[in-house]
Amino acid sequence: MSAPTTTAGAEPMTHRRTLEALSGLLLVLFVALLSSTVVSTALPKIIGALNGSQTQYTWVVTATLLTATATTPIWGKLADLFSKKLLIQLAIVVFLLGSVVAGFSQSAGQLIASRAFQGIGVGGLQALVQVAIAAMIPPRERGRYNGYLGGVMALATVGGPLLGGLIVDTSWLGWRWCFFVGVPVAIIALVLLQATLKLPVVRRENVKIDYLGSALIAAGVSLLLIWISFVDSSFAWVSWQSGVMVAGSIILLALAMVVEKRAAEPVVPLEIIRERTTALAILGSLAVGMAMFGGSVFLGQYFQIGRGYTPTEAGLLTIPMMGGVLISSIVAGRLITKSGRIKPYIVFGSIVLVIGFALLGFIDHETSLYLIGAAMFLVGIGVGMTMQNLVLAVQNTVSLKDIGAASSSVAFFRSLGGTIGVSVLGAVLARRVTDQITHDLSAAGVPTSGMGETSNLNITALPDAIQNIVRAAYGDATGHIFLISAVIAVVGVIAALALKPVTLRTSIDLPESVKSAAVAADAVDGAPPFDEVNLDDGRERATTGR
Repeated sequence: MSAPTTTAGAEPMTHRRTLEALSGLLLVLFVALLSSTVVSTALPKIIGALNGSQTQYTWVVTATLLTATATTPIWGKLADLFSKKLLIQLAIVVFLLGSVVAGFSQSAGQLIASRAFQGIGVGGLQALVQVAIAAMIPPRERGRYNGYLGGVMALATVGGPLLGGLIVDTSWLGWRWCFFVGVPVAIIALVLLQATLKLPVVRRENVKIDYLGSALIAAGVSLLLIWISFVDSSFAWVSWQSGVMVAGSIILLALAMVVEKRAAEPVVPLEIIRERTTALAILGSLAVGMAMFGGSVFLGQYFQIGRGYTPTEAGLLTIPMMGGVLISSIVAGRLITKSGRIKPYIVFGSIVLVIGFALLGFIDHETSLYLIGAAMFLVGIGVGMTMQNLVLAVQNTVSLKDIGAASSSVAFFRSLGGTIGVSVLGAVLARRVTDQITHDLSAAGVPTSGMGETSNLNITALPDAIQNIVRAAYGDATGHIFLISAVIAVVGVIAALALKPVTLRTSIDLPESVKSAAVAADAVDGAPPFDEVNLDDGRERATTGR
């Protein structure tokens, strides 16, 4: 085991130095988020231009999430072993290459492949930014800086859809610039990071990366998602194809668990994720990821196909949700830094998230935009109060040397939840839309032979009467997937309620003396594991939360 790069007694960074270093990190985060949000409102037109189907629409999003999910724990483990700064810059380069290739795609298949490559870089950025911030700022102070993270998140998620809408609505630009637009921003981020980010580097001998475990996890999850995407459309639930895919996925993930247990440097350390706070945060992140990604990714499609708005108008209509993210993340971050308490905000946010999705579950193609806006605002509040703070709760319980693995484990499961959510809800949406369109066309006396999976999303080429049927089908079916999102989000509420109340520590690392004392106390009286560090009057003391 290597020594921590920083001890609890190390001098913390000044506020000015911290903000300077954060400038590049926040720009990196902005670029990563922009890559998804700028496409969200433009994707219906992109897939229509490439003559893609609803399944391909889903996989353009899923491909990025899948590779990001699979590579996140690898990036996190590498961050515990090598230069965090160099790894972030490498992730940016991978992201840049993926963006350029995506912009030149000539078919939906090529776009999906390039987005999958882009996801490798996104996986690094979403894990490493959190790891770098954790290496600079103590958990207690991190609540305030999480407000900056929330602001950047809101800016990217509000500005992205608007920018994507404007790009595809501007004839002399075209949809390809949705991918090219992030390139100059990423280059600027590279330069800023080189100048401002200065973190200690841990160098270790005989480093072993668990590539086998990573490959098994990626293969198991990928096979499961492929099955989810095609079951009930290409083959039946009870069929040899389903049996092979489900059994294969279970076997691969079981082998991954065996490899992770025996690996010298596991990408998903079982001893960390078994810790109560980490396990509950992972469960909560899994639910939040499934509900958030799985639900919100279809909002742009709902407004454009279900309601007939332009991409730019669809971007404007998503502002209430992003406003909720901005307000709640900044306010909650300030309050957490002031009080040092985090559980009440996670619990409240997870409950509000369920309420917001439940309200969206009742929408159809004629629902009032005011009601939809209010529901989206609640979803935004829930996301802003839970997503980053679940990571913070985990970072508070581990040593600095394990920050990378712990942070990336939470990000991994959140991204995994999002990937599964998009795949499952996308499959549900595609099936319900196809069934309703077939039913309504038959009722109208229109032949449905050859419709398949609604053939493609280029509905502007259809006659007006059929366009109305397709729009109504998408608008009505979307409410159903939001209702499923609300049910999934209930798991996040249960996990949040089960978290132990703690006060965030004010040191960057866990002091060895405190950890030893806590372990000894646990061995004597069976108390819960070390759970917080308070620095009162300059003295460190361990408490058990009892």
